[in-house]
Amino acid sequence: MFGKVTFTKKKILIYGLGLSGKSCFKYLLNKNKINIFDDNISLRNKKNKIYFLNKNKILQQNFDYIVLSPGIDIKKCNLKSYLARNWKKIITELDIFQKCYPKNTKITITGTNGKSTTAKLLSNILKDQNKEVILAGNIGTPILSKSNIKPNTIFVIEASSYQIDYSQYFKTDYAFILNISPDHLERHKSIKRYAHAKFKLVLNQDKNFYAFIENNQYLNKEIKKYKIKSNIIKINQNHKKIKKFISNSYFDNINNLNNLTFIFAFAKIHKLNKSKLLKTVNSFKGLDFRQQVIYKNNFVTIINDSKSTSFSSSINLLKSYKNIFWIIGGLAKKGDKFELPSKYYKNIKCYIFGKDKELFKRKLGKKILSISCNSLENILKKIIQEIKLKKNKHFYVLFSPSAASFDKFKNFEDRGNYFNYLVKKIKFIRKIDV
Repeated sequence: MFGKVTFTKKKILIYGLGLSGKSCFKYLLNKNKINIFDDNISLRNKKNKIYFLNKNKILQQNFDYIVLSPGIDIKKCNLKSYLARNWKKIITELDIFQKCYPKNTKITITGTNGKSTTAKLLSNILKDQNKEVILAGNIGTPILSKSNIKPNTIFVIEASSYQIDYSQYFKTDYAFILNISPDHLERHKSIKRYAHAKFKLVLNQDKNFYAFIENNQYLNKEIKKYKIKSNIIKINQNHKKIKKFISNSYFDNINNLNNLTFIFAFAKIHKLNKSKLLKTVNSFKGLDFRQQVIYKNNFVTIINDSKSTSFSSSINLLKSYKNIFWIIGGLAKKGDKFELPSKYYKNIKCYIFGKDKELFKRKLGKKILSISCNSLENILKKIIQEIKLKKNKHFYVLFSPSAASFDKFKNFEDRGNYFNYLVKKIKFIRKIDV
């Protein structure tokens, strides 16, 4: 294994046994004394029970480090008082990775929307430029689970505000902050704190590093507030300069074009081969449930954007098309606001489902014609009937829920798969082009 291992003979508590916690446990176990705690006691099983400690025993221990999983809310968890007293000992999976692989190039991508897509696209681009690349982080594979790491391996890392907020040592050569809009406020409490959690990526950078940042009010305030060592590159969303090179219909919407401007800015600094880059971009298929076209014919395009969990993640899609049937609903996000210029209202008819139907209806008010329905299947049937009566237009069915999925589904993937199932079930649609 390449890299200097600094976590040896340490007494470490791993708090949270999700994907990240399990990865840290496996990585640290052989050379350290490890104990585990999780608020969910059902995660204790035959294989790991000898490592589990109850709350009373933990309070009597003195650990060198406390590895906190990003899903743990430090102010609401069972060990909140203990963590408050031991704040300086809290680290994350990213911190462990940093200490063990300090010299590897790291590109870390965060933001409210578009993290996964941008990370995947950049990873593909670098691979096609003959770079040694590993894609990891919040996109699905814990970073400490990766193997075959070489001195020249470049890491493209998707990072959430939770991961960044708890980290103390992590440094990234290139930071992308794609956008900032209200999200996770039940945890961060305010948009200012949320923006600051993301901005820690920049504050931890050294002078030869680069930060690509959306030019918005929250991040501009952070820049003015602190002395920044790294090179700040503000991204102004000028699509004209790049659209003439793009033939991929995946980039027809504003969200994906915004993400692409960051890629082009990075490519300029990193001096990537432009012809190879464009070839990768124009063949990129995107990720499931993220502005994903699942069906298209002469009179309707159906887009599955189940990953959308807030209004901000749907707004640019609503700006990108005309004749829209917008399907929204689920668990509304705290502090979420519907901020769409009035000139787009006439293009949209909205159908609402899920637990917070009435809340969504109030938020939309009289801005957009909205109808509440009991099920997604009924919504889709009503939309199809409307489209059949108006075949002289091309319609866009936009499944972009702007809400969390947990009222009826396990996660956004489960919700997205169910929507795909319903689309296939509609009789006049014979084939889904995935």
